[in-house]
Amino acid sequence: MKSTSQVELASPPIDKNDRSIKSKNKFTIFFTKLLRSKTGTVGLVIVLALCLMAIFAPLIAPFNPGKIDTTKMLVPPFWAEGGSMTHILGTDNLGRDILSRIIYGSRISLIVGILSVLVAGAIGVVFGLISGYYGGLVDNVIMRLVDAFLSVPTILFCLVFLTVLDPGIPTLIIVIGVTSWVLYARMIRSETLSLREREYVKAARTMGVSDFQIMKRHILPNVTSSIIVISTLSVAGTIITESSLSFLGLGIQPPTVSWGIMLSEGKEYVATSWWLATFPGLAITLTVLGIIFLGEWLRDLLDPRSQGTNS
Repeated sequence: MKSTSQVELASPPIDKNDRSIKSKNKFTIFFTKLLRSKTGTVGLVIVLALCLMAIFAPLIAPFNPGKIDTTKMLVPPFWAEGGSMTHILGTDNLGRDILSRIIYGSRISLIVGILSVLVAGAIGVVFGLISGYYGGLVDNVIMRLVDAFLSVPTILFCLVFLTVLDPGIPTLIIVIGVTSWVLYARMIRSETLSLREREYVKAARTMGVSDFQIMKRHILPNVTSSIIVISTLSVAGTIITESSLSFLGLGIQPPTVSWGIMLSEGKEYVATSWWLATFPGLAITLTVLGIIFLGEWLRDLLDPRSQGTNS
């Protein structure tokens, strides 16, 4: 039979309803704060629209993006002279519908942007944790490697690798990811240097907990907010990098649709058919601005150091 003290010390059962209520309250607070921020709301709307456009591209796009129609080459947008509501944003030099190609191009931008960031984040977080936790020689070696990557622009690294590798989406994702990890490594290292001196980390080390478990259970959860913010902002830069490489002919290859390829094909017609390059450029600009707006809001929300200076 249990004693009275044992009964009193027994932990109360976990109520699943209470947990669900707390999670709902967190989401409510999160979206309430988001709606109070104009830039955050605009960024979320743009990002959601981009995601929905990419997911439902076959249902939204009025035409096959690769369909060539030589009878409708260089048709201007519907509001311009000679335009047609059939092709709202006009057609390119091969008669392909611009709007359909922009919609399908959003898929490539999201796939390359998100997957490249995942690759870069995985590499950078691992190096950052190891460098900050162990310090000493390990830290010096990793930081010198970071300095080497920082001394050369990412786009130049990508150009070098892509000239010797077979072009394609998987190759592009890996190359951009491998050359973009240094931002994560520096940020995570600086936070790990501070976290490793906390009392709970020292206590865990004293109790014989392995270094891997300490980094996994005590340090990584405390740098998650920084990882989220960096990843969100990095997607915008990755989309620009992908578009630049595709524009130069070293990124996405035809017949796959990419905003960078559309810019490259439209540069020859800027003086006569301005819409060929203008609309893909606007798509890139709006996407990058939306992601930056959302990322800046997340930084203000999740970074305690910025909350005192940002409303």
